[in-house]
Formats: sequence, C-alpha cells, structure tokens
Amino acid sequence: MDVILLEKVTNLGNLGEKVTIKSGYGRNYLIPQGKATVATADKIAEFEQRRAELEKKAAEKLAAAQTRGNALEKLEIIIPHKAGDAGKLFGSVGTHAIAEAITNAGQKVEKHEVRLPDGAIRHTGEYEVDIQLHTDVTVTLSIAVTEEK
Repeated sequence: MDVILLEKVTNLGNLGEKVTIKSGYGRNYLIPQGKATVATADKIAEFEQRRAELEKKAAEKLAAAQTRGNALEKLEIIIPHKAGDAGKLFGSVGTHAIAEAITNAGQKVEKHEVRLPDGAIRHTGEYEVDIQLHTDVTVTLSIAVTEEK
C-alpha cells in the first residue's frame, strides 16, 4: 500500500514523502490517526495544495515541543517510594509514576512520552529518563528515587 505522510513518522519518513507500507499498518493506524493518506492521483494533488498549511502546523508542533523541553530541563524530580534495607523498592517506579511526578512538579507530561530503555526502576538512586515530546525533541531528565519515610 502506498501512502503520503501528513506528518513526520518515526522510522518511516517525513512530511510529504510517499512510502510503501503494509496495508494493515496504514488501514489500522496511520490513516485513522491522520498521519497519512492513500497515495492516489487525487490525494497527491490535494496534498500539494495543502503542503504549506501542513508544514506550518508541523513547525508549530515542533516549536511547542522545544518550548516544553526547555521548561522540563529545569526540573529536579524526586520520587519517594517504599523500599527495603538494601534500597530495593517494594514494587517499581514506572512511566505512570514518573509522568505523575513531573506533572506535580508543574509540567504536564503524558505517560506515553516517558521512555525507560532499561525497564521499570526497581532500586533507589539517580536515573536518567528520556521524555520524547516530539519525534525530533527528546529531553533527558535526572530522576532521584528515594526511600519513603
């Protein structure tokens, strides 16, 4: 299935590119989410007329993400959690708890924006956590997980 991307899609392409994808991916994800449209002659012509509008919207999204990223870099996040003697947590600190702590610190972050490459945090200490606000904007935050008293 050939589609035209209406916005940048990670590991697929940029705005305006014509790409070949599996039909299920297009039919079930890209087209319903408004990220792509089927590449027919009519749709290609319609896209070319809307290109400037879509590029402007993409630039605005990128600028907003960069602004949020600059605000997030200034935060210091401390998450208290119940822990045992050796610093092993009872349970774990995952994306939901991290997003909630950042939101409580004053910057709204959704749990799907939080990236934990090594999985959930299971010990007290300092951790580097990536927050992906946009396909081009990723902020690395230092998060301290401390023992709850």
